[in-house]
Amino acid sequence: MGSALIEGPDGGLLLVANRRRDGRVDWTPPGGVIDEGEDVLGGLTREVEEETGLRVTEWEGPVYRVDAEAIDAGWHMHVEVHRAVAFEGDLHVEDPDGIVEEARFVPIEECDAVLRSSWLLLTEPIGAWIAERHLDLREYRYRVAGTARAEMTVTRL
Repeated sequence: MGSALIEGPDGGLLLVANRRRDGRVDWTPPGGVIDEGEDVLGGLTREVEEETGLRVTEWEGPVYRVDAEAIDAGWHMHVEVHRAVAFEGDLHVEDPDGIVEEARFVPIEECDAVLRSSWLLLTEPIGAWIAERHLDLREYRYRVAGTARAEMTVTRL
């Protein structure tokens, strides 16, 4: 998987509202599954454009990677996160997967509140990046226990 950190002209961070299978909505940076045969940046560029209408023309990173394993639920997730250096286009949602319902640049001081509904494995790395704007590669590893999202617990390794 790939995920994008995209800062707007006024300094906000681009986040998208995702409608999950259980009906809940959570906010994340844009990104998604990299298709077989795609490299990470090619797939990430495609995902960002599908979800937001923006076309990233220059990337840096990866800035951080997240590795999470949910043995009970039977999944393993690896996400490579890159920062967009340059992009073009107009912000609009046309997600072919029908998951993204909204996309907007959230002021940095509001990101914490908007991301509050998301998992530690998402909020911790983003929070560190927002606080430091680091470009050195950071690695985050998590174990997820449980099978249903509402009951899952996340532990940083």
